[in-house]
Amino acid sequence: MEILDILIIGAGPIGLNCALEAQKNNLTYLIIEKGTIVNSLYNYPLYMRFFSTAEKLEIAEIPFITTAPKPGRQDALEYYQGIARQKELHLNLYEKVLNVTKTDDIFEIETSKSKYLAKNVIISTGFYDIPNMMNIPGEHLDKVKHYYTEPYPYAQQKIVVVGSSNSAVDAALETYRKGAEVTMIIRHAEISKSVKYWVKPDIENRIAEGSIAAHFNSELVEIKENSVVFKDEKGETHEIENDFVLAMTGYLPDFNFLRNTGIDLQGEHLNPFYDPETMETNIPNLYLAGVVCGGKDTHLWFIETSRIHADIIVKNILASKNMTQNITK
Repeated sequence: MEILDILIIGAGPIGLNCALEAQKNNLTYLIIEKGTIVNSLYNYPLYMRFFSTAEKLEIAEIPFITTAPKPGRQDALEYYQGIARQKELHLNLYEKVLNVTKTDDIFEIETSKSKYLAKNVIISTGFYDIPNMMNIPGEHLDKVKHYYTEPYPYAQQKIVVVGSSNSAVDAALETYRKGAEVTMIIRHAEISKSVKYWVKPDIENRIAEGSIAAHFNSELVEIKENSVVFKDEKGETHEIENDFVLAMTGYLPDFNFLRNTGIDLQGEHLNPFYDPETMETNIPNLYLAGVVCGGKDTHLWFIETSRIHADIIVKNILASKNMTQNITK
């Protein structure tokens, strides 16, 4: 069985960037991805627009051309999937990594379809796979959605949107404009400061005029078939009619997978250990890249800030490889 120089877990923008860097330096590599290319972006809301401009989303100095000031989901899919085609990246799609184990200096990677050997492993799995659950009665009901794609199914329905981040605000505004009766349940005293600057005045004005109801310093406590129960800032309980709950409560990395590989998870936010100089974890030759580095602090890393990880990791791998060759000589 071939022993790869690098096996990359995850075909998101940063995983692709790692592959491009490996390819440029003549290292053998393979990306394993449980879904499609940039699977997380594929699952974003259909009409989502990025906060960043196109040049900040570029990888490997390949221009990201778009006519819009802020690229949208489809622009990004065309860009990243186009790179994978053009550069003929080595990808295995719809294959899930189950286990990563290490014997001596070689990793064995077991997937849903096969097994692979590699000298180095890069985990670049993002954080969009596991919803941050509310853990309240009724959360299992079919009317509860942790992923929002488009507003049309919610026309003329009574919608509760949980949260005040970009995803929650987008869902509230889009469903309201398609005829939904929207109520937002927000833990904090105001709309999140991280909401896109061109969207924040829109949601605040809709709330101020009463078009969208918002309960601040409030918490959803139960979901029923035809209603929801929430507690307001005074601790008083209210029940309102409801057809759908859009729980935009955020997402988490797969901590069980990280833990099972042997990576140390530190503190209450489960921040995975890595050396910021090399991106190497406490397991030698096992690296992290991209937003997975932040643990529960998923706001710490973005495409534009973590695309440097590929260069850092490959330089370290090359340095280690050269050192080993010199020792052998």
